[in-house]
Order: sequence, then C-alpha cells, then structure tokens
Amino acid sequence: MRTILNVIWLVLCGLWMCLGYFLAGLILCITIIGIPFGIAAFRIGVYALWPFGYTTVERRDAGAGSLIGNVLWLILAGWWLALGHIVTGVLLAVTIIGIPLAIPNFKLIPLSLMPLGREIVPSDAPFATR
Repeated sequence: MRTILNVIWLVLCGLWMCLGYFLAGLILCITIIGIPFGIAAFRIGVYALWPFGYTTVERRDAGAGSLIGNVLWLILAGWWLALGHIVTGVLLAVTIIGIPLAIPNFKLIPLSLMPLGREIVPSDAPFATR
C-alpha cells in the first residue's frame, strides 16, 4: 500500500515539492554559511519525494545551534516551503481520493518550518518512536 500511495504522491505533488526544496537548497548553497541549510533542504526534498514509510524524530544531540539555525531557516526558506505544503494539502483535501495525500502534506509543514534537529527514519525502525 505504501508503494501505491508513494507513486500517486509522486505524480500529484511529490515531484513539485521536491523540486521546490532542491531549488531552495541550491539557492542556500550559494554562500558558505548557507550550506548546512542547503543540505537540510536536499534531505527534506528527498523525504518529500517519497514520504510514505518514513517519519521524523527529534535528534537527542541537537542543541542551541539547531534552534538558531531553525530561526534563520524560517526567515530564509521555511515560510514559503510551508506555504507550498499548505496550498498543496488544501487542494488535495478537496477531493476524496486526495485526502490520504493531503495528510502527509500537513505533516510536512512543521518539518519545513523547523528542519534542523530532526532526523528522517523508516516508520518501522525500532528507534522511530524516540
């Protein structure tokens, strides 16, 4: 079932959201200071491409650097990526068949706003419930 949902997701919104994250990552990687943010954008872009079967967990070793980085991320890229998830989620939720695809869009909003200090893991991994 995950594979079917991932293929439908890829066609309807995953590819476009992934391209948005990759574009943000490329723009952020222009400067040396933006490289960690660009890497985070690429990581989330891959997750946005194929989200079913994966989840995010907080990293226990994340500290104040993640908090400061998240604030900068929110200003630089997070708000418009979250806006993309909101618009896509609402458009998918209008149709009955799109509701299962709208839910992951809404789950990606917090990650798109504050990605640093989070880790993407398989849903069935024993450490996914940390």
